[in-house]
Amino acid sequence: MGPPIQISQNPDIRYLGRILGDVIRAYGGDKLFRQTEYIRSASVDRHRGLAGADAIDPGLEALSLDDTIAFVRGFMLFSMLANLAEDRQGVAAEPEATVAAALARLDADGIDAAAVARLLDAALIAPVLTAHPTEVRRKSMLDHKNRIAELMQLRDAGVEETPQGDIVEEAIRRQIVLLWQTRPLRTEKLFVADEIDNALTYLRDVFLPVVPKLYARWEKELGQRPASFLRVGSWIGGDRDGNPFVTAETLRLATSRNAAAVLGHYIDAVHALGAELSVSSGLATVPDAVEALAEASGDEAPSRRDEPYRRALSGIYARLCATYAGIVGQPPPRPSRLAGEAYAAPADFRRDLVVIANGLSASGEGQLGSIGALGRLIRAVEVFGFHLATLDMRQNSAVHERVLAELLSVSGVCDDYAALSEAERVALLTAELRSDRPLAAAWHEWSEETAGELAIIHTAAEVRQRLGQETICQWIISMAQDLSDLLEVHVLAREAGLWRGGAEAGATNLMVVPLFETIDDLGRAPDIMARYFAMPEVGPQVAARGHQEVMIGYSDSNKDGGYLTSTWGLYQASQALTPVFAAAGNAMQLFHGRGGAVGRGGGSAFAAIRAQPAGTVQGRIRITEQGEVIAAKFGTIESAATNLEAMVSASLLASLEPEKLSEKDAGRFTQAMDALSGRALGAYRGLVYDTPAFKDFFRAMTPIAEIATLKIGSRPSSRKKSTAIEDLRAIPWVFSWAQARTMLPGWYGTGEAFAAFEDQALLADMAQSWPFFAALLGNMEMVLAKSDMGIAARYAALAGEVDGHEAIFSAIRDGWNRAHDGLLRITGQSRLLEKSPALEASIRLRLPYIEPLNLLQIELMKRHRAGETDPRIAEGIQLTINAIATALRNSG
Repeated sequence: MGPPIQISQNPDIRYLGRILGDVIRAYGGDKLFRQTEYIRSASVDRHRGLAGADAIDPGLEALSLDDTIAFVRGFMLFSMLANLAEDRQGVAAEPEATVAAALARLDADGIDAAAVARLLDAALIAPVLTAHPTEVRRKSMLDHKNRIAELMQLRDAGVEETPQGDIVEEAIRRQIVLLWQTRPLRTEKLFVADEIDNALTYLRDVFLPVVPKLYARWEKELGQRPASFLRVGSWIGGDRDGNPFVTAETLRLATSRNAAAVLGHYIDAVHALGAELSVSSGLATVPDAVEALAEASGDEAPSRRDEPYRRALSGIYARLCATYAGIVGQPPPRPSRLAGEAYAAPADFRRDLVVIANGLSASGEGQLGSIGALGRLIRAVEVFGFHLATLDMRQNSAVHERVLAELLSVSGVCDDYAALSEAERVALLTAELRSDRPLAAAWHEWSEETAGELAIIHTAAEVRQRLGQETICQWIISMAQDLSDLLEVHVLAREAGLWRGGAEAGATNLMVVPLFETIDDLGRAPDIMARYFAMPEVGPQVAARGHQEVMIGYSDSNKDGGYLTSTWGLYQASQALTPVFAAAGNAMQLFHGRGGAVGRGGGSAFAAIRAQPAGTVQGRIRITEQGEVIAAKFGTIESAATNLEAMVSASLLASLEPEKLSEKDAGRFTQAMDALSGRALGAYRGLVYDTPAFKDFFRAMTPIAEIATLKIGSRPSSRKKSTAIEDLRAIPWVFSWAQARTMLPGWYGTGEAFAAFEDQALLADMAQSWPFFAALLGNMEMVLAKSDMGIAARYAALAGEVDGHEAIFSAIRDGWNRAHDGLLRITGQSRLLEKSPALEASIRLRLPYIEPLNLLQIELMKRHRAGETDPRIAEGIQLTINAIATALRNSG
């Protein structure tokens, strides 16, 4: 694999690693330090080719259970600190992924800033936080890591003391000591309320300050003030698909806590502005509008009689406090002494702030009008409103069907809705949509499931009334498979007035969003949406709104058809939907359901967005962010700014950059992908679904059962009580293969497809000329580099009692070799990641630290499965899962 990558190439890793070693020696003892150092150095030597493959085993075998737990914690902390160091040095950042770079590139193609501004006027770019359980680290661990990052910034600047008077070097050491002494594992399962609070820390502490600063930068780069196109969404508290713990109460809790956070932020910001804007009417001309605000404020303090801006802000502050009390249900932390009328909507609050800004601009050279804090506050109100983040509702189509069947039966409309054909269902639902008559009688005793769904619907209506319609905009249908799945939600939404008939209601009704997840469902998506738009009960409403969202699922399509077929199916579905939307005259808004791992759509968001088919972005895109990816992308102000800018710049390029692929090449490449996809699908399905013992092999080889014991989320790991692969959620499916260093969902089937394709030169041309294929190969190359068939073979030995286990693993190993060789042949490399030196260094740095963890995990799993009951064994397994996931970074 070429010359060894030295850890010392990153001075931060060397610095933090040395402190960690000192901490382990001081707090874990000299014996643990020496054991850890021996295993570390032996593993590094093995990966450099300086020692044999078995050189690491003696050190591991000498560890007691207590030593094992302490050792794993040490390696986990090193990986966490290495992640921090790499993030600081921008290893994951892409140099072209800035708005300035995108504008320069577009300008070179003849697309000026005015065209960009026109696009942004109707744009929506939104990361959407979800609670999908792939974050194994406790929030306390992440907090200490982020504090170290802040201290390292002070150290970079040559600052010796923190603002609190602590010596920076000593403070960094203290934080690493705290990491060492902080319990890494949760002892209690997360509740939905915990997930809401965790997400709120990112929304309040990162997104609220970062987003307005980004807009201020973009305003300068664009030469004009852009519309507020970048917004934030969340599923946490509203995503009830497969999670019985998400209820009407959690929806109310999530929206109320978000509102309290954003209103509290506004109250603090207005208070700070009042302290700053000491402008005297005796020294500056004050416009009548500002004087009117001051007179209406009720602030008669003699000390501020000649300070109209302060008096106006006192009135705004009082109104905000009243708004907080009305929405949150309790007084704000610092109530106003003045009486104020609550703001009816964020636009009213913004209008008062604009009066202040215009007044400041009117005097002198207008320098005060561009005052940073006021401008950022106005932008924050535009982006975050009184809701902070738009909360999506999501439920499975099967639940909608059961609930609606009960409503129709009790109301006498249809005795057995489930027995109807698709055509009969559409006819019945269409007839229902011609009326605004609800079906549910308030006095009827509904089943628990139906009562819960009705409560959610009515709570959503109440929240929208209280906080504004932007608080809840989408109702997403998991496993959408036909037109009736969409119409069922319209009828259910009608129960609380979330959907009303008539085109005039289109702009205010909740948007119904189908989520197409399997390969077959993706193929049916264009026809379903064409029929949806053609309905006179629906089409005019979409037209009034101006856009329609369709969500496409990466995780389940991958589990259904494998990496290559899933990726191609998503591309084709996006492409095929474009003319359907164009014919209906509606803007298309695709919502990409991506995870952190490549098997769930992970990888570079910048590359992924740019690789979308021409015409499919159109300035409107939403993308899920979940699990460990949230902490990695948005854990700090700096990383959040980098990743949000990458998302925006990629969206600009994907929307406006001219298509560089010729029609002839597009045709050739499409035919090639069709052939590759067919071959890959056959290989993948043949192994995963057509091999009878495969599901038993998977459960024996990987720590899937042990992962289920981790308290990392509120949602069950399977949709049903079943061992079938079909019923397993995509997250534990991908996560388990990552732990076993196999990464099968990110590559299996591609090797067979590459090897069988006759025109290898065409594949090389595709890799050079087609961003889609280049991104596909790039993500696959990363997971191939993180996998290790030697380690995987040791996990496969755990499945020794499964019939045919040797043949199954042989197929996996052979498939990996074919994928590896095919990728190198297509990309013209002599080793994986040869053309990506920063990523190669990052991964190779980690490998010597991951392998001992894998070997310990295997041994502990053997003992656990043999019936040993020592609680330290179970704890050790969970710690290795945590440590391996931390080292691999995007494994779930």
